[in-house]
Amino acid sequence: MHDPNCIFCKIIAGQIPSKRVYEDEEIFVFHDIHPWAPVHFLMVPKLHIPSMAQLLPSHEALLGRMMVLAPKLAVEQGCGPYPEGGFRMVCNTGAQGGQEVHHLHIHVMGGPRPWAKG
Repeated sequence: MHDPNCIFCKIIAGQIPSKRVYEDEEIFVFHDIHPWAPVHFLMVPKLHIPSMAQLLPSHEALLGRMMVLAPKLAVEQGCGPYPEGGFRMVCNTGAQGGQEVHHLHIHVMGGPRPWAKG
């Protein structure tokens, strides 16, 4: 399923340029254009799922793959390994949850911060 009006569907289709981090048959990962941290990328399923609230049991394997992929990509992109390093994952859901683009996406943020201890 693809939504022709969805900005993330357009990015996945290559209609809007992005700085790709990773891609396979089900997942597209790209750098956030307004990063909140030294490392900040978005993980999106290629299947247009509006939000976490629309997940079905059939999506379990896809979301599981995304969760397993996140730490690997975070380290590759510059986050230190656990436990000294680390990263944060955020998935806003719905308008009251702060979701601005209604295509399921997970922000992965981290990396060295000059003000952090360690």
